[in-house]
Amino acid sequence: MTAEERRNLHAFRDYVIKTLDPAYILSYMAPWFKDDEVQYIQAEKNNKGTMEAASLFLKCLLELQEEGWFRGFLDALGHAGYSGLYEAIESWNFQKMESLEEYRLLLKRLQPEFKTTVNPNDILPKISECLISQECEEIIQICSNKGLMAGAEKMVECLLRSDKENWPKTLKLALETEESKFSQLWIVDKGNVELKVLEDEEIETSEVQIFYKEEPECQNLSQDPCPPSVASTCTPLKPRNYQLELALPAKEGKNTIICAPTGCGKTFVALLICEHHLKKFPQGQKGKIVFFAIQIPVYEQQNSVFSKYFERLGYKVAGISGATSENISVEQIVENNDIIVLTPQILVNCLRNGTIPSLSVFTLMIFDECHNTSKHHPYNMIMFNYLDQKLGGSSDPLPQVVGLTASVGIGDAKNTMEAMEYICKLCASLDTSVIATVKDNLEELEEIVYKPQKFFRKVESRTTDRFKCIISQLMRETESLAKNIFDELGTITLENVSQIQNRNFGTQKYEQWIVSVQKACMVFQLPNKDEESRICKALFLYTSHLRKYNDALIINEHARMKDALDYLKDFFTDVRAAGFDEIEQHLTYRFEEKLQELESISMDLSNENPKLKDLSFILQEEYHLNPESRTILFVKTRALVDALKKWIEENSELSFLKPGILTGRGKTNHNTGMTLPAQKCALDAFRTDGDKKILIATSVADEGIDIAQCNLVILYEYVGNVIRMIQTRGRGRARGSKCFLLTSNADVIKKEKLNIYKEKIMNDSILSLQMWNEAVFKEKVLQIQIQEKNIRDSQEKVELVPDKENKKLLCRKCKAFACYTADIRVVEECHYTVVGDAFTKCFVSKLHPKPKSFGHFEKRAKIFCARRNCGHDWGIHVKYKTFEIPVIKIESFVVEDIATGAQKLYAKWKDFPFEKIPFGMGDLERRNEPQWVVMARFYQHVSVT
Repeated sequence: MTAEERRNLHAFRDYVIKTLDPAYILSYMAPWFKDDEVQYIQAEKNNKGTMEAASLFLKCLLELQEEGWFRGFLDALGHAGYSGLYEAIESWNFQKMESLEEYRLLLKRLQPEFKTTVNPNDILPKISECLISQECEEIIQICSNKGLMAGAEKMVECLLRSDKENWPKTLKLALETEESKFSQLWIVDKGNVELKVLEDEEIETSEVQIFYKEEPECQNLSQDPCPPSVASTCTPLKPRNYQLELALPAKEGKNTIICAPTGCGKTFVALLICEHHLKKFPQGQKGKIVFFAIQIPVYEQQNSVFSKYFERLGYKVAGISGATSENISVEQIVENNDIIVLTPQILVNCLRNGTIPSLSVFTLMIFDECHNTSKHHPYNMIMFNYLDQKLGGSSDPLPQVVGLTASVGIGDAKNTMEAMEYICKLCASLDTSVIATVKDNLEELEEIVYKPQKFFRKVESRTTDRFKCIISQLMRETESLAKNIFDELGTITLENVSQIQNRNFGTQKYEQWIVSVQKACMVFQLPNKDEESRICKALFLYTSHLRKYNDALIINEHARMKDALDYLKDFFTDVRAAGFDEIEQHLTYRFEEKLQELESISMDLSNENPKLKDLSFILQEEYHLNPESRTILFVKTRALVDALKKWIEENSELSFLKPGILTGRGKTNHNTGMTLPAQKCALDAFRTDGDKKILIATSVADEGIDIAQCNLVILYEYVGNVIRMIQTRGRGRARGSKCFLLTSNADVIKKEKLNIYKEKIMNDSILSLQMWNEAVFKEKVLQIQIQEKNIRDSQEKVELVPDKENKKLLCRKCKAFACYTADIRVVEECHYTVVGDAFTKCFVSKLHPKPKSFGHFEKRAKIFCARRNCGHDWGIHVKYKTFEIPVIKIESFVVEDIATGAQKLYAKWKDFPFEKIPFGMGDLERRNEPQWVVMARFYQHVSVT
């Protein structure tokens, strides 16, 4: 930096101080600021305010002598979203920012009225482009925690600091859209500003209105990619050379896999490709792009990125996920937008039902995390459709295909030749002829992307484990009781029962055995149906208890005995609240006999888990070196997520970390996953809340989630294939990042080291393939595609023909009769209810612990099997529009063929090929009774616990 630039920055310091919140860029300035300086600036903000902190930040900045700090400061502004300040400093022209001063003065005068009349939640989505993303998240958080007035006050504070030239007009449009009373005070008519004093009777709370006169718009849009109304706000980020290198083959129209490390800006590369693609079409033609993201948090993230980038350029962007698809027309969204961000199953469904007739409606498809394109993954289902069109001789044009990944993987390959074959198959699946990696600008890439240091920590397990001994004894007793049931049957036996011996308690393998036995039990049949019901119910209970004991041993192995015991105590509390028959009473009695001893053992400090000691040491050491560290702790199961969260919160030396959690949305082993809003809230809190220093996550955080500040990744007994290794390692984005693998199993470390070796094989294989002649490579890909299509065609599943024969649904736990398939109706294509009064006698209800509304449904109660001492969960009771109906889940039932007596299990309704009759007007009429009758019947079934 020259002396003149230093003088200029000092001269324009007031603009910087009025605009900048240094908290948002400190993480990007880590290479130049000392830790104590960072802490001092943050303390200044907390104690004196943002402007004082910005003043101190600028003072420290101007005192720096290291090379590159000025460019680092500009880059930090760009990354954080200060596009106006970035542009002003780069050109040393602050005229645009100066022109905003009168609006700031006006907003300060109108602040009291703004606080009382504006709902920040309503207008925030419409003005978010004028604010820093972290400011938006803070406004949402304040609204939630402190109320709307506090949120509005924060919004004013943020707008007063906004460096976006168009924020006055954007605010006006947002206010008018929401029909806010405040819009009467904030009149913006694009152009020069005029102030008008109002009469008292016109409006009592303010004296000033703004008029903003609009300049004539340029009519020749081809001269400028930005529509004139937003041209002044388009300050495009400058792509780095390596990003241009990665984008080049795709910009040339080639189907491409872009393989580059996490954190290098592959999403920005995708934006460059999309922008080039949309602009290349001649007048009268239009491109249409679909961008796929697998994980919902990634979908949300990418939808936001694409919307902000392209809507400023005048293109329409829309997103559809499973959570939003029910209430919108996918066909209209695709037709009316230039870019559509999708979770892939949406398009699979649309291609299957004909809503989207062909992939030819798109001109470009981008697959995020494209290494997933294999087997029956939705990505591959989409590409099956593409390849059928390609190889079937269709004359319809096919879209260009671009894949993004940090690792193409090598499958089970053991050498370079096998790895090249695996990668060729991936290219064939995506119909790509180019693998783009950074070669010419590798030095620049390595300056930007920080590959975390990898550390392996082998720790010892407990030398003695009295808790495991006691639980194992309870499991052996439960197994013995289950075996007695089989002995009663004599020669009649169940598949897999003979394998009950030689199973290791507390392992995933043991759980797999339990699941297989449970499935066999559920469809087990005897001539005497009462005896069948008794035996199936007994085996269901024994195996359920074994499964919970097994879960507790896994928690005990990796967390505290206390957490494992709490898990079991919660389970037995639920058991008491349900049917609680003689078997459950006996099993509960046996557990409670041991409870006092288990409590004593779990409180004994000498039984502390050595793994937790080592994990605590790592965390304390890293936060001592860098108090601002941000950590993601990866674990295998949701139960372990909860256990480690409790451990950190209750540990006086670690509680300052204030852990957040991130798990999947699905339901496994009777544990409900996080809802989408909860996932978003957890991610936002980790990104923006400086107090939330650690995020404990399952594999949902493996791929694509952008947390740039993270500098510490801990894999706690967590290992997978080479793709997972690269993905999880890539969560550590910040300079000086570290990645620890902590395990008591030497085989886990061996597997991870093997993954490192496989990564080298993968990189060597890509280099070899890049040296192939492109025509030769295309021919290789084509031959694989033809071969795979032949295999696919020969194995094509026969379309399931709906079975119109009436069938019974029996309780999966006790085999009690529930209903006939003839009485089942489909509501809004994916929910299943039972019509007729007979079914209401088969279940009992309890008020739902978490009632909520979704779409036309209002969840009110849970329904359970009415048979005495069963109480198996069958589903929920809802209010649908104006009608009270039960909604059942197929995984709670056994399906019995009336004619043959054969029984089957189905995990999903879509796999059950019965005649699915829509819920129609006739069914509505059957329920069209006075509301008091409906409610009386409903509450007759509800028992409040």
